[in-house]
Amino acid sequence: MQTLAFMRDNAHTILVLTGQHISIVGVAVGLAILTGVPIGIAITQNRQAADAVLYVAAIIMTIPSVALFGMLIPLLSLIGQGIGWLPAVIAVLLYSQLPIIRNTYTAITNVDPALREAARGMGMTPRQRLWQVELPLAVPVIMAGVRVAVVINIGITAIATYIGAGGLGTLISRGISQTDSRQLLAGALCVSLLAIIADYGLLWVQRRLTPAGMRPRAAGTARP
Repeated sequence: MQTLAFMRDNAHTILVLTGQHISIVGVAVGLAILTGVPIGIAITQNRQAADAVLYVAAIIMTIPSVALFGMLIPLLSLIGQGIGWLPAVIAVLLYSQLPIIRNTYTAITNVDPALREAARGMGMTPRQRLWQVELPLAVPVIMAGVRVAVVINIGITAIATYIGAGGLGTLISRGISQTDSRQLLAGALCVSLLAIIADYGLLWVQRRLTPAGMRPRAAGTARP
């Protein structure tokens, strides 16, 4: 009850911190989609390149977030951005690459060859096949990767408060330093709720983007 009372009394501060949190994750994952999806598509043409890219992305995922933030500080200090919003966005961008690239690669490579042949038989160019056949079929798997990236990085972004990026991790860090369980629990609860809301929101987007013929149907519903 004390935690809920704290959240009620500090609702404005929590909203501001939530906005900071969303801005970091939103910008980083948005950039990761713009870079990761094309990379995932490109590496479907070369197995060796695919193995190398996925291996590098997997290595990045194994780097502890605190260590990655620490490595970015001296690099970005050269342009006066060693701490704050920018290194947090870059770190989250890097962490988002693996699930997005891997899911894009998997989705495109698993498209039924018969569908590709049918599209080729209709006279479609490779670009047309990609945009009109392969990508629509790959959307559910790609969006699943985006959901994983968002949920993972909402948690990782909480640590970005230690490099001055703000966000909901501020409540957690203050709770630890001040031995205040109310702030600590409030921060953890808000991060968890944000991750759940984001996941369900992206699930709705995924269903809307999925071609009608691929959408799951309720039991007993007949196809038209």
